[in-house]
Amino acid sequence: MAASGRRLRGDPESGFTMDETVAEYIRRTVLKIPRREIMEMLTIWDFLSKTQLQTINVHHTKERISQEVVTLCEENCAGIKQAAILDMIYNHTYPNKKVWTVYQMTRVAGEETDSLNLADFKYKFKRSLQTALKNVTINFREYEDNALWIRIAWGTQYTKPNQYKATYIVYHLQTPYVFISSLRSNLPLLCQALVHASNYHDIHEMELRSRCLDSLKDIVFKRYSQTFQTYHPRPLQERNVAPEKVDPRIIQENKREKERIQRVNQEVFGNGLQPKIEFAQYKLETMFKGEPEMDILTEKEPFRCVVKFSSPHLLEALKSLAPAGMADAPLSPLLTCIPQKARNYFKIKERKDILSASCLGS
Repeated sequence: MAASGRRLRGDPESGFTMDETVAEYIRRTVLKIPRREIMEMLTIWDFLSKTQLQTINVHHTKERISQEVVTLCEENCAGIKQAAILDMIYNHTYPNKKVWTVYQMTRVAGEETDSLNLADFKYKFKRSLQTALKNVTINFREYEDNALWIRIAWGTQYTKPNQYKATYIVYHLQTPYVFISSLRSNLPLLCQALVHASNYHDIHEMELRSRCLDSLKDIVFKRYSQTFQTYHPRPLQERNVAPEKVDPRIIQENKREKERIQRVNQEVFGNGLQPKIEFAQYKLETMFKGEPEMDILTEKEPFRCVVKFSSPHLLEALKSLAPAGMADAPLSPLLTCIPQKARNYFKIKERKDILSASCLGS
């Protein structure tokens, strides 16, 4: 059943006609939900009655289950608001289906901080967007961790909102941090609405992205276990350690080196599980240095390259390198500072004075 145009589905008894695009969107959302969780999410949705939920046969194919849900939604006169809420419940349960970017809002130095009222924020945010763009649907949903989830489906002056390319925003009230799913064209409008509604002065991207929303929160709210932010080498001190089974072939020197690596790794990464980041990118921009008469060095254009690291759990992978003998300990601060700096996109440039000297060939 594919949606075409703005067809309407009708319920003969109630006289209600449901937009075909709403029916199709609900159907596709149900199809995305794992079978074992369909009834749980529909219960959280709280749009269908218990009696209606009992009529759904979870042993049917997912296609048939989705059709049954759509039929029940027709009985309850579902609109795009109800369809959007079901989508929000799904995305809150599976936030790792999206790539999240962290933004930080700032105030003018010395500006007083006022307590943010949720109702005022919603009103000002919605008014700001709807004033700038006619065709836009906005939905809010609050969660117990003081997080406000916002779903925005964007249209244009001439087209209806595209529900299949909705943007998600997660905002923790009374903090300056906002987590936004992928967005390009309407990002300035969104940022303007956020700043206006939250009484901040400006907003900027933090160069921190991941699919794991909870890990991003751990980083910006300083909830990770990295107790030592930098590594300062110091002499290995004698300490009492519990006896352990050691391969007799391991000589004392190797045992001490193993202890040193373990201690250094603990100081750099801490004891707990690292925040989950899937990638890190480093952009290098530097000038060639050498004899000025060489043709390549007469160019003032810098040398550029990009290095990317990726892993299902990058920080844990980096943490395991030294103990596995695949890297020296400690690792470069460029790799271990991701949680401390709250960023996984880096630009490495030379200092201006050095860069100027390079250009002059001195």
